[in-house]
Amino acid sequence: MADRSVVAWTLGAFVVTFLVTRLVTRLIRAGRGPFRDLSVGGVHLHHQVFGIFLLLITGATALVFRPADGWADATAVGFGVGAALTLDEFALWLRLDDVYWGPEGRRSVDAVLVAVVIGLLLLAGFSPFDDDPADGPVAGVVVVAVNLLFAVPAILKGRTLLGVCGLFVPLLAIVATCRVARPGSPWARWRYPPGSAKRAKAERRFPPGRRSRWDPLVDLFAGRD
Repeated sequence: MADRSVVAWTLGAFVVTFLVTRLVTRLIRAGRGPFRDLSVGGVHLHHQVFGIFLLLITGATALVFRPADGWADATAVGFGVGAALTLDEFALWLRLDDVYWGPEGRRSVDAVLVAVVIGLLLLAGFSPFDDDPADGPVAGVVVVAVNLLFAVPAILKGRTLLGVCGLFVPLLAIVATCRVARPGSPWARWRYPPGSAKRAKAERRFPPGRRSRWDPLVDLFAGRD
């Protein structure tokens, strides 16, 4: 069972840092307030750089010193801040380009929202591992393997949120795995050849320009062009 105090501090720091970061970047973009982009030698320094270093520091601290009590919570806060700064520019990992405010930049917000959902599941007591110590490590490995059996196809079908949540609640991944894949997903490219009935069904289910229930929340942070 995850330490809920550590999860709560991590999640709280993560959410606050993300919200503050988005506010500051919007002010910089609008040319308002005292905030400005950071540059070193004429090279723009992205805030994910600070996040990566903070993740390295807090990760090493947790592994080497195994902090307890208040120090564990402080380490959790540092990790949450670093994770938010890093995931807020997740799209830049994929594109290796500054797409923060472009359409591709919406993937950063997707990644952050998925991370928040995972944090909430952990806080609620869900775990992708076997929580009964009496069952031994083998049982834990079997549980994870079975969860992945359904979660991976769901993610490959473009049902990322349900696939990730399925690691904690397997029924969600099973439902997503049984449903049609999104046309642009890896699964559709591999299993739905052009002109096939499955391809036609996927395109009817997900027509160009279709918006999901998730999109308004992404718009709130990423904006909509």
